[in-house]
Amino acid sequence: MRSAIPPHGSIGALPWPGVFEITLNYNEGIAFGLMQGAGVLMAPIAVAIAGAAGWYSIRHPREAPLSHIAMGLLAAGALGNLVDRLVFRRVTDMFYFRPINFPVFNLADACITVATVLLLIGWWRDASTNESAARDFEHTPETDPASGEYPA
Repeated sequence: MRSAIPPHGSIGALPWPGVFEITLNYNEGIAFGLMQGAGVLMAPIAVAIAGAAGWYSIRHPREAPLSHIAMGLLAAGALGNLVDRLVFRRVTDMFYFRPINFPVFNLADACITVATVLLLIGWWRDASTNESAARDFEHTPETDPASGEYPA
């Protein structure tokens, strides 16, 4: 059976020539083309990442929705690349941002990246909230001897 996908290379300068283009690229390695031929070794890691993300969401049902969205995207990205690796022995990448010459990537890679950004935002927000709460606690009359007020 003949593939409808053209050989490795540019499919065309669509949808935004010179900026965002669709370019067919195969990656038999890991991120950024490292370790060519060893991508299949990522299979157990992808399963572990997807499993850990699902486990975290199940075990922490009251976590912020942002965390659950991030875990879903992380699992989806890991499993998406895993399917490519197991079925085709390589990951098919197609999105290319020409102005920054960023490596060609796929939807699964985008899911993983967005998940990482969401988790970092959530952790930053939690850290700043906890720091603010700790600061407020330190300066209440009940906990600040310099205030001259003591609990009854």
